[in-house]
Amino acid sequence: MTATLIDGNALSTSVRAHLAEKVVALKATRGVTPCLAVILVGEDPASAVYVRNKVAACEKAGFRSIRESYAPDVDPLVVLGKIAELNADPDVHGILVQLPLPKHFDAEAVLEAIVPEKDVDGFHAENVGALMQGTPRFVPCTPAGVMEMLKAHKVPLKGAEAVIVGRSNIVGKPMAMLLLAESCTVTVCHSQTKDLAAHTRRADILVAAVGRAKMITGGMIKPGATVIDVGINRLPDGKLCGDVDFASAKEVAGLITPVPGGVGPMTITMLLANTLVSAERAAGVAV
Repeated sequence: MTATLIDGNALSTSVRAHLAEKVVALKATRGVTPCLAVILVGEDPASAVYVRNKVAACEKAGFRSIRESYAPDVDPLVVLGKIAELNADPDVHGILVQLPLPKHFDAEAVLEAIVPEKDVDGFHAENVGALMQGTPRFVPCTPAGVMEMLKAHKVPLKGAEAVIVGRSNIVGKPMAMLLLAESCTVTVCHSQTKDLAAHTRRADILVAAVGRAKMITGGMIKPGATVIDVGINRLPDGKLCGDVDFASAKEVAGLITPVPGGVGPMTITMLLANTLVSAERAAGVAV
């Protein structure tokens, strides 16, 4: 058996086209253009690529974007001052600080400085709490993208065994909350989990999000399972790969995401979706 590919590029193209239509309607009816402000600190090449892709996606979908870049040794108070300025600007609907930040920053303090109503990454403690309660204002973008992929492929969720490998605040924990809300039975595995394979082999839905190249092999996957690979790792030869050994996994899984071209495009798409929702709320449009 060879798994069916979950094409994140194709799905994101479809979703972004729908978002672009809603942007046109919001401009026409309320005179509002959704605006995302992205803050980049430092010169990390991967972060620069991510920011460039986010800004390009905004512009292509009809959003307005603001990019603020700072040297790696910038005083954190300068960045916090810019966040305060963006918080107060009614024409800015989403604020994103690209992580990771330099070591002299308190990343948590920076994220908490963004007002929850513009925290389109969904990282503010207030938004995390709302997600936990089942009433999210914004869902973190990568888990939201994964849920869109599962629904687009009509993956049965109610009662399914879902195993998440990774417990980060960005992916693992919110992913667990979203799958619980869909009545999955959820197991979260991590670096201290005993016999990881015993858990992963039970999974109807397996989400790998740890940042270790090819750690999930075909022998760790239940035949016919849906495998979502959130990881992105660079091999010594410069090629990208996920946390799943794609070659062996695709011979066992029923559905599988590739790396690249899987979850990544949907992460940016859901960032746009959250920014649009924020703009609609600010304009008084029911969402």
